[in-house]
Amino acid sequence: MIRLFASCPKLIPLLVVFIFSSSLPLAISDDTDTDREALLCFKSQISDPNGALSSWTNTSLNFCSWQGVSCNSTQPQLRVMALNVSSKGLGGLIPPCIGNLSSIASLDLSNNAFLGKIPSELGRLGQISYLNLSINSLEGRIPDELSSCSNLQVLGLWNNSLQGEIPPSLTQCTHLQQVMLYNNKLEGEIPTGFGTLRELKTLDLSNNALTGDIPPLLGSSPSFIYVDLGVNQLTGGIPEFLANSSSLQVIRLMQNGLTGEIPPSLFNSSTLTTIYLNRNSLVGSIPPITAVAAPIQYLSLAQNKLTGGIPASLGNLSSLVLLSLGANNLVGSIPESLSKIQTLERLVLTYNKLSGNVPQNIFNMTSLKYLGMANNSLISRLPPDIGNRLPNLETLILSTTQLNGPIPASLANMSKLEMIYLTATGLTGVVPSFGSLPNLQDLDLAYNQLEAGDWSFLSSLANCTQLKKLALDGNILRGSLPSSVGNLPSQLNWLFLKQNKLSGTIPSEIGNLKSLTVMYMDNNMFSGSIPPTIGNLSNLLVLSFAQNNLSGHIPDSIGSLSQLTEFYIDGNNLNGSIPANIGQWRQLEKLDLSHNFFGGSLPSEVFNISSLSKSLDLSHNLFTGPIPLEIGNLINLGSISISNNRLNGEIPSTLGKCVLLEYLHMEGNLLTGSIPQSFMNLKSIKELDLSRNSLSGKVPEFLTLLSSLQKLNLSFNDFEGAIPSNGVFGNASRVILGGNYRLCANAPGYGLPFCPESGSQSKSKSTVLKIVIPIVVSAVVISLLCLTVVLMKRRKEEPNLQHSSVNLRKISYEDIAKATDGFSATNLVGLGSFGAVYKGLLAFEDNPVAIKVFNLNKYGAPTSFNAECEALRYIRHRNLVKIITLCSTVDPNGYDFKALVFQYMPNGSLEMWLHPEDHGLEYGMGGQISTKGDVYSYGVLLLEILTGKRPTDEKFNDGLSLHDRVDAALPHRVTEVLDPNMLHNDLDGGNSELMQSCVLPLVKVALMCSIASPKDRLGMAQVSTEINSIKQAFVDLSSGGKIV
Repeated sequence: MIRLFASCPKLIPLLVVFIFSSSLPLAISDDTDTDREALLCFKSQISDPNGALSSWTNTSLNFCSWQGVSCNSTQPQLRVMALNVSSKGLGGLIPPCIGNLSSIASLDLSNNAFLGKIPSELGRLGQISYLNLSINSLEGRIPDELSSCSNLQVLGLWNNSLQGEIPPSLTQCTHLQQVMLYNNKLEGEIPTGFGTLRELKTLDLSNNALTGDIPPLLGSSPSFIYVDLGVNQLTGGIPEFLANSSSLQVIRLMQNGLTGEIPPSLFNSSTLTTIYLNRNSLVGSIPPITAVAAPIQYLSLAQNKLTGGIPASLGNLSSLVLLSLGANNLVGSIPESLSKIQTLERLVLTYNKLSGNVPQNIFNMTSLKYLGMANNSLISRLPPDIGNRLPNLETLILSTTQLNGPIPASLANMSKLEMIYLTATGLTGVVPSFGSLPNLQDLDLAYNQLEAGDWSFLSSLANCTQLKKLALDGNILRGSLPSSVGNLPSQLNWLFLKQNKLSGTIPSEIGNLKSLTVMYMDNNMFSGSIPPTIGNLSNLLVLSFAQNNLSGHIPDSIGSLSQLTEFYIDGNNLNGSIPANIGQWRQLEKLDLSHNFFGGSLPSEVFNISSLSKSLDLSHNLFTGPIPLEIGNLINLGSISISNNRLNGEIPSTLGKCVLLEYLHMEGNLLTGSIPQSFMNLKSIKELDLSRNSLSGKVPEFLTLLSSLQKLNLSFNDFEGAIPSNGVFGNASRVILGGNYRLCANAPGYGLPFCPESGSQSKSKSTVLKIVIPIVVSAVVISLLCLTVVLMKRRKEEPNLQHSSVNLRKISYEDIAKATDGFSATNLVGLGSFGAVYKGLLAFEDNPVAIKVFNLNKYGAPTSFNAECEALRYIRHRNLVKIITLCSTVDPNGYDFKALVFQYMPNGSLEMWLHPEDHGLEYGMGGQISTKGDVYSYGVLLLEILTGKRPTDEKFNDGLSLHDRVDAALPHRVTEVLDPNMLHNDLDGGNSELMQSCVLPLVKVALMCSIASPKDRLGMAQVSTEINSIKQAFVDLSSGGKIV
């Protein structure tokens, strides 16, 4: 070779260059190859669906030009200094070989789809100062090995699913400046070492599950400017170091469990611009502002337990943009000084105990975008030109503020308005047009005294294309709902029209509002049928037509509302059967079909709606037949009421599968058999009502094991034997057992007879009984024989009342004649079907008496006398006239004479108060005397009471009976036929709770009793059930203070 180069001297320089060039990679090959292999390893173990790393190939030697890779430019060896592949759509586990990039200073893998654990090999990156793995799906613990990264300044792990505690060793990275671990699932206490990091500027641990106190030294760093520990479970107070920090600019501690008072120094910092302490349990008063120029811009203390007044010194915060003090216990008035803050954009004072007049200058703050003062005891008035004073306002929330008067028309000039909440503010007049507010999203004018006028406001809302919520409930909107309701913006979600005085039919155009999720139209006077177009509203979650006068059938299209969670149509006049397709509903939680006239069998489809979890109410209808076995499918349901129907048969044992039931009402039916043994599984039951049925057998002992049971009603059945003594039966006030004449108790307080003695006491008396019983029996037999002989010789029988428990004094015909002044016409009180009633004065009675003398020549009179005696043997009631005695003898001419003596009622009879004619005049329409005739007579009497009209009133000479007139007026014109004396303010319009819950149901009972055909009338048992339900509704309204 020497010879070769000697002969070719011109090739020597070229050779030197070649050798140098060839030897350069050899000089750096070890570390450089390591970095290149680490990068290729990283690529090979992750997913890269978008090909973001396509430049990373074996054939490419210069890895420094690869996507996201940065190398050094000064060192003699090529080394990877930074790797940034953020937002490239990469996924999979982070390969441990990334830890071989030993010279890397910055690693950014953020905003990808990496999952699994953070590799501990990252702890080998001794030169790294910036590590960002945020916005991925990483889980597991933060590795302790990261504490070896001694040069680490920025650690970003936010928006992952990391768990466990924050490693205390992490604070060994003494150069940390920014620690951002928010939006994870970290637990445990905050390492105290964070308070000793002298270079720390930013600490964000928000939105985790951290507990314990805030480290006491946190804030002592002279570089500390930003801390966010919000939305955790921290306790204790705000540390003094944090409050006194000379560098801190932002402090966010909201939504924790912090207690104690707010340190005054926090409000007088020369650096703090942002303070968020809302949603804690801080107490005491708001500290005053004493700093000359405190730079606070954002101050939120809402949802604490702060007391006292709003310091007027808050008005000195001249840079304030947000002031939120809502949901505390603040008292006093709103300081005038707040209206002087020219930069204020958001003022939130809702849900406090503030009172007095709102400073009118508040309405001159042109910078305001949000004004919320609702739910206080404030008084104000909306300036007529408010629309010109607050040109930037976006949200106006003044609910429950005493505004009174009309809504200013200038409100429509506030073109930036998005939300208007003026609920229960005493507003009156006609609802104005809001059509000039293109950004309006929520309009809530509920519970005022607003009127609809010509309904032009409704048409104008069609221009509010962003409108999502419209609440007009609880006003005095009258008349028919116009068809223009169907022109409301197509994205309307909530429509509240309940508790108005709307009448007429529901417009079919309502079906145009296909984005509706919640619609309340209950407690109005809507009539007619439910429009089939309701089936178009397939996004509905809540629908209520309750407490109206709707009639007809439920349209089959209702089955299309498959997203419904709550459906209420109770308190109407709907009939027919329940559409089978409601069984397709799979989201339903509440269903109320009560207080209608639905008939036939209970719809088994309803019991297949497995999502029913809160309540099912089918009560007060006309359902018949047995309870379907499918009722046991409702295993998630909390409340069932099928009471006051005509259900028969036994209670299905499958009901015991509904183990989450808390309330079960089956009263007022025709159920038979015993209480199923499966009821022992109803461990959550709180109320169980099986009253007014025909159930029999013993009261089950397992009822004592239902520890949650608070109220048990088994009254008016045919149970027998001794009642249990433990569990719910241990408190007599929690059980109702009356009307079971074969039950007995071993303790007082139940209104039941004591059970016969048994056991050892009975055995001790057995010898005596063996002697006494034969003697007693013999004596009784002999006495009965003698009595029979005597009775056979008696000329007349004494009625059964003589053997009653009433202590009767014997009187003669002469006593009666003397008491009535010889049956004088002046003593005559009234005439009935079987005799006459006289007022009299007996020698042994201090007060006047009423003497009913039977006309025994009338057919049925003797039977009626005996029947009344038999009934009076057993019946005692405060609403029945008290029986004093009777007389059953012969008059001086030898004819039978029978009379009953009652307590005299000086206020006269019901008939006298209604009108002089006898209501029995219409009895004849009921046919011959029978129980059905009694039902008819009772129905006519109810109609007389309700209308104040006689059955033979001259108004009925057109061939229509009293029944016909009332039936024609029901339901929406019922106030036209009611007695004017009943039409107080609370019944005005027929829409009050008293009218809907008591009067209308009573009218329905009266009509169903007085139907011309006897076979179509209610049975007296059903009448009793209905009257009891109406009575209970009246009691509930009275106890709730809704009847004055």
